[in-house]
Amino acid sequence: MFQGKNVLVAGGTGFVGINLIKRMLTMGATVRATIHRKEPVLQDSRIEYVTCDLLFMEDCKKAVADMDYVFMCAANTSGAAVIAATPLVHVTPNIIMNAQIMEAAYFAQVKKFVFLSSNAAYPPSDDRLVKEDEMFDADPYDIYFGVAWMKRYTEILCRMYSQKLKTPMLSLVVRPSNIYGPHDDFDPATSHVMAATIRKVVERQNPLKVWGTGDDVRDLIYIDDFIDALVLAAEKIDTYDPLNIGLGKGYSIKQLLEMLMEIEGCHDLKIEYDSSKPSMIPIRLIDVGKAERQLGFKAQTDVREGMTKTIEWYKAACLK
Repeated sequence: MFQGKNVLVAGGTGFVGINLIKRMLTMGATVRATIHRKEPVLQDSRIEYVTCDLLFMEDCKKAVADMDYVFMCAANTSGAAVIAATPLVHVTPNIIMNAQIMEAAYFAQVKKFVFLSSNAAYPPSDDRLVKEDEMFDADPYDIYFGVAWMKRYTEILCRMYSQKLKTPMLSLVVRPSNIYGPHDDFDPATSHVMAATIRKVVERQNPLKVWGTGDDVRDLIYIDDFIDALVLAAEKIDTYDPLNIGLGKGYSIKQLLEMLMEIEGCHDLKIEYDSSKPSMIPIRLIDVGKAERQLGFKAQTDVREGMTKTIEWYKAACLK
């Protein structure tokens, strides 16, 4: 499908963007990638980097011009600390970027637009596996209220472009669980749970401080598996039909720490849980049956294997 096609990866210096560019190159695509504040990570003559700020419509138009497919991986994002302290920081910029690049893509007659939503936008679901059709059943968790409704609003835009216009633009929505792996963000100020925990263990932080009680449960998917699913969705789904993409099982932060310390052989680290710090979503498990039925997708990398690969990459790339 992508052989010889023009593919835009918006967010070409981000975690998902970098890994998606690598995959698109192996599939014979002609890749354009947007960059903003960060320098390109991948150096390859087959990648056309376009410096732009997606908050400006002219830059969005420049990015999507002559593209067949657009993957919207660009986002203003960060970890729990930033979201808890400044809940509006990810609302306005992302709504503007998402709305403008979709409009620009539509008028550029892009064949298919792919949006990365989030499992954090679902309503509270306790320890159930949450299904795709539950997204709008109730409000999301308060701590994610702004970010979640930003994602939901963009999903509605995808539905509008895909189903409600006389001349539609096929617009896909994927809702990943917690993605981790090579090229993740390991900055303590902005990293997500897996990257933050891996860094603490590899650096032998002692005491190793953990926000919350350690009982929060997450579904974690290794980046290569997620890219597999993302590409399959782009190939096989031709309408607005949101898909959960995840491993299909959950692990508590305590379980993840135990596995990481076992992999690293450092059982002597003292772990300090700080329940006064904001816990995000207590339990979030997603039902991945729809992706298995529609895409034939099932994640191949278990958490221990994924952790080991990520640690190896982190040591080689970040601890030079």
